[in-house]
Amino acid sequence: MGLRLLRAPAVRALLCQLAAFPLTLLAVYLLARAGAQPSYLHAALLQGAFAALLTWRVRLASWWIAIGLLFPAALYAGSGLDLPPWLFLAIFLFMLVLYWSTFRTQVPYYPSGKSAWAAVAEQLPQGGRVSVIDIGSGLGGLVLDLARRPNVQATGIELAPLPWLASWLRARLTGSSAVFIRGDYESLDFGAYDAVFAYLSPAVMTALWRKAKREMRPGSMLMSYEFTVSEVLPSMSLYLQDTGRTLYIWHF
Repeated sequence: MGLRLLRAPAVRALLCQLAAFPLTLLAVYLLARAGAQPSYLHAALLQGAFAALLTWRVRLASWWIAIGLLFPAALYAGSGLDLPPWLFLAIFLFMLVLYWSTFRTQVPYYPSGKSAWAAVAEQLPQGGRVSVIDIGSGLGGLVLDLARRPNVQATGIELAPLPWLASWLRARLTGSSAVFIRGDYESLDFGAYDAVFAYLSPAVMTALWRKAKREMRPGSMLMSYEFTVSEVLPSMSLYLQDTGRTLYIWHF
């Protein structure tokens, strides 16, 4: 568990920030000895530069490098706004319930959009009742759309509390037959569904494919929007011109 935690990108980025701090202190000290008068802003910029360099050195994704570079300067700028402390707490709590699962799953919130919903619906088996699950269903747009279509039993599963609550309320208020589960899709048996839809992140696609290959029954399909599996070619790829993204499909 400890090693797995240390491998998490957010933890490694935090460690890079911590490791950059003594380097920043040393740089500020040397500048002062040389006759310069570094300010807090200079220190923040140095901290960001060292953190970005270390983040690049440990080969984290490019957005973590950008975060490492900009975070100290943003923190410095925020400290000068004289905002009430409760506002920072409120923002933190909001982000916590919105991105509750991102730290562990490495899957941020990605809305798919109506073009993807239509493409998914067109690829579902015709002529009988079809059970579909959206893993990481967010605010529930795809699931609610599919539930309005005939012979589709649509389910969504979401780990983050706020998106799950929003999707559950949307279904109740509109009288939709859509079902929303709060939980981790890793606990599901994919064999219970005719189609599994995912709009996750490149970090989890290999593990998702292994689970699908292990559990999905013959005749079912796995659909992934935008992100493919490097180990195996999809059965079909549908490029959506209006979004510039691709829907990848694997038939079992």
